[in-house]
Amino acid sequence: MADHLEASVTLPSDPASVSTARAFASGVLAEWGLPTDADLVDTVRLIVSELATNAVQHTFGQSPTFTLDLALRRDERLSVGVTDSHPRFPRRLPAAVQQDNGRGLAIIRWLTAEYGGRLRVRPTREGGKTVAIELPWTLPAQPVRAVGQQAVGQQEPASPVSGGRVHRQGC
Repeated sequence: MADHLEASVTLPSDPASVSTARAFASGVLAEWGLPTDADLVDTVRLIVSELATNAVQHTFGQSPTFTLDLALRRDERLSVGVTDSHPRFPRRLPAAVQQDNGRGLAIIRWLTAEYGGRLRVRPTREGGKTVAIELPWTLPAQPVRAVGQQAVGQQEPASPVSGGRVHRQGC
């Protein structure tokens, strides 16, 4: 088993990319041995949805793409991050009871804390930011290669549905 597994996809900053990011994360977790009915899969899918939605909605067209990164370190810690090129960091907004939005980061913080994880926001060298969570991994990772899947570490062609680029790596 590799000490470090990584997978990433870069998608257009478009609302349709949120579901693509969610499906990508679910597929990667399954490849790494997490059963699709595990609670952690639902939690990660919700966190990815919130992170990707924030990247699409709050960059005001200044970030044409966002990148979803997943990493599994020594079968112990799962990292999930979304990077965009907009320089403004997320900030907590007061959420009114009737407000339909503005709760994404609060949801992410709560879910991350429930699993004993942490949330971090850090700047990128290019002037953007990465919003990332780290959670304990509850099952040993066992990568499974699906029929027709690229070998680990190779770049896959752009997805015809999303226009995204996918990269997987095991160290």
